[in-house]
Amino acid sequence: MSTHGSQDADGGPPAENLDYRIAHLQDRLASGELGELGVRVEARGRTVLLTGTVPSAPCRDEILRTVHEELAGFPVHSDLVVTEASSPDHAEELS
Repeated sequence: MSTHGSQDADGGPPAENLDYRIAHLQDRLASGELGELGVRVEARGRTVLLTGTVPSAPCRDEILRTVHEELAGFPVHSDLVVTEASSPDHAEELS
């Protein structure tokens, strides 16, 4: 009885599935509210690397939630940078 394609040698999902799942994830991110963001998703062996800049922590959290849904079973490393600019707490003094 063959188990080819059901699990990888380490017990995780089959690695050949990863490229397909990353493509599906990229489509999902592009079609949603987060579509204008420059988030890159790359396979590094069996690990997934996220890079890019997002406008807020809640936006980053939403991306990470989506990534973990789509890529369940694969390790994900996130290098997403939050550029959230807070409003100044006082007026700027100009000389």
